Amino acid sequence: MNLQAILALPWTHTLIAAVVAVAIALAIYRVGRAVLLRVTRPLPVVHTMVQAARAPASAVLPLMALQTVWQAAPDDLEFIGNIRHLNGLLLIVAVTWLIVRLIGGLADGIIARHPVDVADNMAARRILTQARVLSRTAMVVAVIIGAAMALMTFPGARQVGASLLASAGVIGIVGGLAAKPVFSNLIAGIQIALTQPIRIDDVLIVEGEWGRVEEITGTYVVLRIWDDRRLIIPLNYFMEKPFQNWTRNSSQLLGSVFLFVDYGMPLAPLRAEVERVVKAAPEWDGRFFNLVVTDATERTMQLRILCTAASSGLAWDLRCRVREGVIDFMQREYPQFLPRMRIEGEPGGARRERTGEGIGASALAQPGAL
Repeated sequence: MNLQAILALPWTHTLIAAVVAVAIALAIYRVGRAVLLRVTRPLPVVHTMVQAARAPASAVLPLMALQTVWQAAPDDLEFIGNIRHLNGLLLIVAVTWLIVRLIGGLADGIIARHPVDVADNMAARRILTQARVLSRTAMVVAVIIGAAMALMTFPGARQVGASLLASAGVIGIVGGLAAKPVFSNLIAGIQIALTQPIRIDDVLIVEGEWGRVEEITGTYVVLRIWDDRRLIIPLNYFMEKPFQNWTRNSSQLLGSVFLFVDYGMPLAPLRAEVERVVKAAPEWDGRFFNLVVTDATERTMQLRILCTAASSGLAWDLRCRVREGVIDFMQREYPQFLPRMRIEGEPGGARRERTGEGIGASALAQPGAL
């Protein structure tokens, strides 16, 4: 077959135009990418969006060029209708992909401008939470719209949609009940992003578990428990049930240590030791500490030590350090005033067990006696 015969084929000119259109589209993509990357370099957020859009843009531009060629082709070409439909579907998918990547790039650019690996990261965590939750919500909406547009290109899908609208009474009720958890979580995600009862890296007490917010998705929250377990909680939980947020307004915390000692324990040397241990601890933030007697039962005195730290993790370590230091001090200097079981002699040789507290003055004079 010679060249003239090939050129006389119905599809020849259309295919040549398609190849030329794709080549031009790829050339425009390469030049535009280089220009945009250079121009947006002083704008970190926009630059991140341009970088994120590179892959989908390389598909969108050629598909747009091909769609233009297919629409300009004669309607009597064999299979031209199917090719137009297929190219249109691919174009919808590519555009949806582009929009999702642009949304993700916008969120990543905003997050990069507010790093959370700093000492005072309250504002950064607030922005991180808003960017993550809102961007994922927007991505879900974009995917739903893209899928709806793709389905609307099928005549059968349009007929199904018309049938559903005609019987919207029953189907609407069933669909509403079935989609209630999805929409409630979606609305809860928007509420969390705007009102922010929780943020990324917040310390929470949920269902009796202590942990940090590791991730907030469009439907659930991942809470990293202190022993590296993960607690998965639906978003609407935080809109409907109470929970504790230890870092709602500030990451600083007041830690407490409770001890039980004998009534004979002098408090002055114990306060001096607490002051020494707390001031020597690197976890203490220098704001406050004290030791007070909070209760006096018939058996022991209850002592409470308060000390402050810059974060919940440091507060936990500081509490452990103070508790260990005070117990070690009492074991070395005042072991006789540690709580212990006593046996007191009774008249006539009888013996009665005591638990070291609330006994007679004779026993208190010898708190270490067995």
